[in-house]
Amino acid sequence: MLKVENLSVNYGSIRALKNISFNVEKGEIITLIGSNGAGKTTTLHSISNLIKKQSGTITFNGEDITNLAADKIVTRNLIQVPEGRRIFLNLSVKENLELGAFLRNDKEQIARDQEMVFEYFPRLKERIRQSAGTLSGGELQMLAMGRALMAQPQLLLLDEPSMGLAPIFVDEIFNIVQKINQAGTTILLVEQNAFKALSIANRGYILETGEITKSGNAQDLISDPAVKSAYLGG
Repeated sequence: MLKVENLSVNYGSIRALKNISFNVEKGEIITLIGSNGAGKTTTLHSISNLIKKQSGTITFNGEDITNLAADKIVTRNLIQVPEGRRIFLNLSVKENLELGAFLRNDKEQIARDQEMVFEYFPRLKERIRQSAGTLSGGELQMLAMGRALMAQPQLLLLDEPSMGLAPIFVDEIFNIVQKINQAGTTILLVEQNAFKALSIANRGYILETGEITKSGNAQDLISDPAVKSAYLGG
């Protein structure tokens, strides 16, 4: 479904990504894990074409999207939930969800998809008329994910969904990520909580200072002594 080949990104003299290559197959949860500054968010921004790439090729569903404008990439149902959520705080929960469907005109299906979002995130239905600025951190993350689902993603890019959340919300978010995947959405997950990410993923890639240093089956990575030592607190 997604193929990234020899991707390099520079920030001035800093080489943020160094010829990385990886793939995501339809139906998978793939996770990129690594410390701060490893290049995880840069990778997602490169796929969504939010930043300039020095070299490399990105293919989605057989189409070369390397230089496709970010607003055109969205029309391919490749949708990103950014780090920090980027919710419109002055708008209501309902209005934020409606913005997720701004490219669509199938009103009946939009209404059904909104109800699907409320099934995943009942709190949002309780707060449908509230300003998004009144929501908790966990609820804002739910709204960011719900807004993305309104765009009917084939591939959902999730950037640090558990960042800053209380443990009860972290468990809930990861459970919902699994449910979204089981319902047919492929997921590329960037996450600092390496154990949680690997525990729900099919495969994982380890990023260190802009390079993929290890990859494999998620359960194998959980058992790998080097991964345990560096990322799993043991």
